[in-house]
Amino acid sequence: MPPLPFRKKAVLGLQHTIAMFGATVLVPLLTGLNPSVALFGAGLGTLLFHVLTGLGVPIFLGSSFAFIAPIVAVLQSEGPAAVGGGLIAAGAMYIVFSAAVKAVGVARVQRVFPPIVTGPVIIVIGLSLADVAVNQAQSHWGLALVTLLAAILTSVLARGLFKMIPILIAVLVGYGAALALGAVEPAKLDAIRAASWVGLPPFHAPRFSWTAIFVLAPVALVTFIEHVGDVIVNGRVVGKNFLESPGLPRTLFADGIANMASAALGGPAATTYAENTGVLAVTRVYDPAVLRIAAGFAMLFGLSPKLAAVFQSFPSGVLGGVSILLFGMIASVGIRTLSEARIDFAHSRNLIVVSLILVLGLGGAKVPVAVGGFHLELHGMALAALVGILANALLPASLDREEHDAHATPENETASR
Repeated sequence: MPPLPFRKKAVLGLQHTIAMFGATVLVPLLTGLNPSVALFGAGLGTLLFHVLTGLGVPIFLGSSFAFIAPIVAVLQSEGPAAVGGGLIAAGAMYIVFSAAVKAVGVARVQRVFPPIVTGPVIIVIGLSLADVAVNQAQSHWGLALVTLLAAILTSVLARGLFKMIPILIAVLVGYGAALALGAVEPAKLDAIRAASWVGLPPFHAPRFSWTAIFVLAPVALVTFIEHVGDVIVNGRVVGKNFLESPGLPRTLFADGIANMASAALGGPAATTYAENTGVLAVTRVYDPAVLRIAAGFAMLFGLSPKLAAVFQSFPSGVLGGVSILLFGMIASVGIRTLSEARIDFAHSRNLIVVSLILVLGLGGAKVPVAVGGFHLELHGMALAALVGILANALLPASLDREEHDAHATPENETASR
């Protein structure tokens, strides 16, 4: 594909900003942090990530959901400044992980994540978000279907630039329909009119507290697994192995610095976003510069209360319509991973590994882990990935050979020879 002109990249970047907006704003709304600070921190963190990874990885970093419960706990007991200090410590954990991965070698890490593990984990990433999409959509199925249909028709029938921005067009169509139907809350429309165009978010400095650090920093053990999964799925969509180049140590280091930068401003922890990987899968435009433009838009929205108010006025039905397509695309990439690896599901070993990942990852299983004063909860993709890694490592490969021998016929044996 020839290089895109800047105006097209700008429109594509805006589309990515819209895709990440809902989740990035939701985290501070649920925890009590400031949404505008979160937007600015996400944009800044994304730019830092791109610079530190050589400008070659098309990833966006938004607010991490894994930290919601511990942020609320620290916020209530010690205040927002202590939250910032604890999240900076969590970012420092990523730097430790980066050094550890560099010491043992990326090749060993890759052997831990073969297609039999990464394929179903990618499926879990997409389908674990399915209830989010459906819950948003069912708030107004009419708007959701209009939005989804607009995205599908644009993807299939449009040409040129319009074919590259089905999510943006779908959101505009859905929002237009919402305004026509009176489905946008009047209070949110009043907030748009009252908001100023430009204004600094309420940044605040961090304060380091051992209590907050002990609560927040260990969560990085969970988000480390999520980071590896997201980098793998992003590479699968793009068709590159980002674990090798720029390398997992660099992406971990960059994610840690991004976390620390966002937290230093008073924002939530930043993490790689599946929503934007879904946009890549839909548009097939993988230029990392587009994600950097999206980061610039996020920072501008953080500095503009009026624009932030416009985005916050989007009805859930509209967001649900596009989310159905985006999250489904991610799950489809996981299915493609298994297909391209030619995983043989006639063997019990493969069935067991995939079954454990899917059921534990999608079934809502939660495993509390307490070591001394550290308390963690493994769930979702992190739990699924850990169980898949252990099952793949511990189940003997001889299971497959025994099944092959048991089902082999003399004719098959002759043919194989």
